[in-house]
Amino acid sequence: MRILVAPDSFGGTLSAGQAASAIAEGWHRTAPEDRVEPCPLSDGGPGFLDTLQAALGGTLLSVTVPSPLGEPVPAAVLVVDTDGSRTAYIESAQAIGLPLVPFDRRDPTVTTSGGVGRLIDAALGTGAGRIVVGLGGSATNDGGAGMLGALGVGSAEALGAGGLHLAEVRSADLAGLAAVRERLSGVELVGAYDVDVPLLGLNGASGGFAAQKGASPEQAQELERSLSRFAEVAGQVLGAELGRPDLLVGAPRAPRLSTAPGTGAAGGLGFGLAVLGARLIPGSVVVADAVGLAERIADVDLVVTGEGTFDWQSLHGKVVQAVAARALDAAVPTVVLAGQVTIGRREWGAAGIAGAYAVATSDAEVAASFADPSGTLAARAARLARTWSH
Repeated sequence: MRILVAPDSFGGTLSAGQAASAIAEGWHRTAPEDRVEPCPLSDGGPGFLDTLQAALGGTLLSVTVPSPLGEPVPAAVLVVDTDGSRTAYIESAQAIGLPLVPFDRRDPTVTTSGGVGRLIDAALGTGAGRIVVGLGGSATNDGGAGMLGALGVGSAEALGAGGLHLAEVRSADLAGLAAVRERLSGVELVGAYDVDVPLLGLNGASGGFAAQKGASPEQAQELERSLSRFAEVAGQVLGAELGRPDLLVGAPRAPRLSTAPGTGAAGGLGFGLAVLGARLIPGSVVVADAVGLAERIADVDLVVTGEGTFDWQSLHGKVVQAVAARALDAAVPTVVLAGQVTIGRREWGAAGIAGAYAVATSDAEVAASFADPSGTLAARAARLARTWSH
């Protein structure tokens, strides 16, 4: 039997490559005669550059950038030359990832995405005609304002103080937007998001994700109001720049970027990129195309995918959804092996998934999986093979 093992990373405990190796090792304990092919994936969040470099090659350019708290951290730009064109890939989590902020200092009201602006500057310096920014796993909730400030849109001080500060943002704070958009006009800018949520709303940047970055419910509501204000002002400035009048009131019409899928990714960094003219697409699609996922699925009998927690987000642009869609097209069954499974059969069945299995279903098993993530994942994969190998 031919098996493709195509997981994402497992919530900070295992990289996608480590997870794929553990699943393959466990599977072979039960079915040593099966051909198991690891295919690590990413959704635009942590591991984006590693996965792409393994598939595409290229050169890593080392860059030192400010963390979400303004402290220097190492990051990189992956430069890939293909058929006379150059693409620069950025992993925003390297600059603004949640692990960069100590647990006792996590506060998305003050963290900033300025480090991503520095990475985009570095990518522009390579002469790339295309820049792809992977979005996901951030400690920030500033709508990309810090990134815009670092690129020269208005005052870095006004835009780089964190999401809560945006409640007071004014049009003058975005005065440099036209110049930065002009600087980027010859570059195809792409935001590769990990989840297709909008900037605002119940499942948006603040409502859906601020709590896991350290915000209280009250702070999440304040961040929602601040990002709403920022989106309003940014839309007005952008509408004036594009010369798009509202025929009802005679004023510049604000483009409704805040409702676009992916604008809420990485604490709203997707929105900031959209303001710069970026095209937003699922990061899982970028990676799937790079590794030739559809072709690899067509050559196997079963696909095993997975991630740390298989939840509602998983079916909104993440790796599991991308794998299941391609496997469905090829009439190949997909099963999910995750640290935990928190959605029901109706939801994952509707996505074309044949089965979903958790490594941990009790508090004791959760503790064991964190103590030995690779071992417990391999053991669960061995049990999975008893059901699916034939």
